[in-house]
Amino acid sequence: MFGLFKPQTPITNLSPAEVHTGLQTKTLLLIDVREPSEFEAEHIEGAVNLPLSRLSSEALQTAIVAAEARTVVMQCLAGGRSAQAVKACRDFGAAVDHHLQGGINSWKSAGLPTIR
Repeated sequence: MFGLFKPQTPITNLSPAEVHTGLQTKTLLLIDVREPSEFEAEHIEGAVNLPLSRLSSEALQTAIVAAEARTVVMQCLAGGRSAQAVKACRDFGAAVDHHLQGGINSWKSAGLPTIR
């Protein structure tokens, strides 16, 4: 009974500055898990839209292949959905454990640009 629950690695919270640097140096792939209408209204340049509501093992695998050797980072509005996306990725068996802490809200609060 005690072996049923495996400890999981904590989610790695990245700051807006860390994500900005990773996007500039092309060392990370930012996946925005908000709905398409939210993404179209405003998003971070370089982000790929893969809504949490449509997240599947196949869609994730396609994104990971596109990421090549880059670290996959999940992002949403405030951090809740991206944390759920990390958990879903782990459930699919993917080694995804990074997200933008505070989401696009923290990005904008840091004075970083978005595309509208």
